[in-house]
Amino acid sequence: MCDEGGLYDRSPHELDASARQSAAPPGRQTRARNDDRARAWSRRIHQVVVATTVNPADDVLEQLARRLAVSCFRGSEEDVLDRVLRAARSAAADVIVELTGDCPIIDPEVIDRVIDVYLEGSYDYVSNGLHKTTYPAGMETQVFATSVLAEVAHLTHDPADREHVSLYIYEHPERYKLHNVESGLPEKHRAPRLTLDTAEDYELIAAIYEELYPKKPAFSLDDVLRLFDRRPELLALNAAVLDKPVR
Repeated sequence: MCDEGGLYDRSPHELDASARQSAAPPGRQTRARNDDRARAWSRRIHQVVVATTVNPADDVLEQLARRLAVSCFRGSEEDVLDRVLRAARSAAADVIVELTGDCPIIDPEVIDRVIDVYLEGSYDYVSNGLHKTTYPAGMETQVFATSVLAEVAHLTHDPADREHVSLYIYEHPERYKLHNVESGLPEKHRAPRLTLDTAEDYELIAAIYEELYPKKPAFSLDDVLRLFDRRPELLALNAAVLDKPVR
C-alpha cells in the first residue's frame, strides 16, 4: 500500500494510460518494463491499471497484464480521455497518475516526486512536463483527480482533447490550478530522448537496458545520465528523432 494522500480519503492510484501500444515483441517487452518499474519501486503507487484499447491487436496486452497480475481496462481507441476516466472509475481511484506506455525507463523516484508535490499542495494538476520541460523526454508524469477528468469529459468534445487526456486541463490555466515540477538538471542532461516511438528510440533504450539492468534492475534516471557521461556516443542513436506537436 502507498502512503495515504493528504487531500483524499484513498491513496493515489496509478493509471498507465497509453493511446497506442505496439503489438510487436518489443512493444510487449517494454510494456512489461514500464509496469514493472512503476509497480515494484514506486513508494506512492497503490494500483496499476493498464488502459488499452478494444482493438483485437491489443489482446496481447491484456494477456500480458494478466500474467503480470496487473489490472487491465479496455476502451475506445480514439477517445482516450473516456478510456482513462472509465479505467479510473473501475479501480475506484480518486487520484490518477497518468503514465504512458512509451516511457519504459521512467524513474519511480520521479513519479513519486510529482505525486508528493500534488498531495502536499492545492493543485488541480501537477506535471513535470508543463511549459519548458526540464526532464528528459520519457519521464513525463501527470497527476490529477478523477473528478477533474470527469468534469473535462463534459466540457470538451474536441478530438485533440479526447486523444490527449489532460490537454484541456493544462490549456485552461484560468480554470485549473497548475504546477510544474522542475528537475534542477543541467541543460545537457535535459536533452536525451528516453521515450519509445521509433526504431532509433528502441535501439537506445535496448542499449541502456543491456548496460544497466543486469547489475541494477531498479536503475534510476541518475544511473542513465551517468551512463551517457561515460558513453556519450549512445546519444547519437536517436538524436535525429523529432517530437510531433500535439496540435
